[in-house]
Amino acid sequence: MGFPEISNRPESAPEASGQARHRPGRPAWSRRGILAALGAAVPALALTGCGDPADAAEGTATTPTGGTQAGTEAKSQVRTPAITVSPADGTKKAEFTGPVEVSVTDGTLSTVDVSGNDGSTLAGSFNDGRTRWTSTRNPYSGTKYTVTAKAEGAAEHTAVFVTKSPGETFVGYFTPEANSTSGVGMPVSINFTKAVTDRAAVEKAITVTAEPAAEVVGHWFGNTRLDFRPARYWAAGTKITLSLRLKDVEGTDGVYGVQSKDVTFRIGRHQVSTVDLAKKTMTVERSGATLATYPVSGGDADHTTWSGIMVISERFEETRMESSTVGLGDEYDIADVPHAQRLTTSGTFIHGNYWASASIFGGSNTSHGCIGLHDVKGADDTSVPGSRFYESSMLGDVVVVKNSGERTVEASNGLNGWNLSWADWKAGSAL
Repeated sequence: MGFPEISNRPESAPEASGQARHRPGRPAWSRRGILAALGAAVPALALTGCGDPADAAEGTATTPTGGTQAGTEAKSQVRTPAITVSPADGTKKAEFTGPVEVSVTDGTLSTVDVSGNDGSTLAGSFNDGRTRWTSTRNPYSGTKYTVTAKAEGAAEHTAVFVTKSPGETFVGYFTPEANSTSGVGMPVSINFTKAVTDRAAVEKAITVTAEPAAEVVGHWFGNTRLDFRPARYWAAGTKITLSLRLKDVEGTDGVYGVQSKDVTFRIGRHQVSTVDLAKKTMTVERSGATLATYPVSGGDADHTTWSGIMVISERFEETRMESSTVGLGDEYDIADVPHAQRLTTSGTFIHGNYWASASIFGGSNTSHGCIGLHDVKGADDTSVPGSRFYESSMLGDVVVVKNSGERTVEASNGLNGWNLSWADWKAGSAL
């Protein structure tokens, strides 16, 4: 529409009647009214002069950078992966009875490495979505661990924690000694310093392997001793490896093992000696051939010698023997028994004898239960039977006693588990 015509001529003074003078045919506009009208029109023009009319019609606001507000919100919803480690970073006394776990939200894990200050590492596996990693075994006690994890699209994450030390501990003392050579009858025997209530957990943590291969099974004698043996004597030359993985194994409530080591030893030649106390002789066989036959003397009628399969568990060139230590009062006390080799924990030895007449060997059974061979005082004559047998023997050699008039020795009395059948031996395993 058009604007009204505006005159620059000053308005005339009002008529005497007090009414404004009006010219017919022209609207009565005041300057103030026109300016007000013009001012009202400007914002309307400005409103329609910015942006696309279509945008205005949709009602979408714009951002200072020219993008839409909806686009900016979409970008802000893309989150950075967040990695969490358990035990948490900085933990000083973390539990060692559960696995290490690493998880991620808003992402997937690419790598996880866990290493201890003892040089050990923890292997683990991812779940199907690679949002969680779990160690395959628990961390060791008393160890500082560093966890390094990486997620796709995120910076590397590092966490450090220290596991607490166990309160009470136990160890297993093993026979034979590391790197030693033993006879074919030597079992692997482990004696624990604390009673074991969880036998399965402890036995599972111990393995004994043989080269050449043989099935080796454990058998418990009480709650502090575990022996391992094959079905038959070891083959000559066998290499045996004892693997102890007892560290942090809970043997009984609150009592944990501390050992993690491998021990090897070897089996020497095959030697088995058979003592026939009816004949009062001992025949020594090595690799199937007779090495020697010696006259012997065994226990008398009141002190019969154990029968059965026995294994040499200790050897002394000279040792003291006192009757009081085996429940026989003060019947004897010999300070220098020569060439003594222990067969039972209860005190049975095969040893040299210099105080008895040479005629009794092969002639009479006169001892308090031991097996005697002729010898000399001082153990310095290598020609006598006591010395010769001693020099031909080693720890782990087998001595079989028969016709003694006594029952078979208990399997737990010394290293004498060979007196159990293979079925009975396996029945003593906790596994």
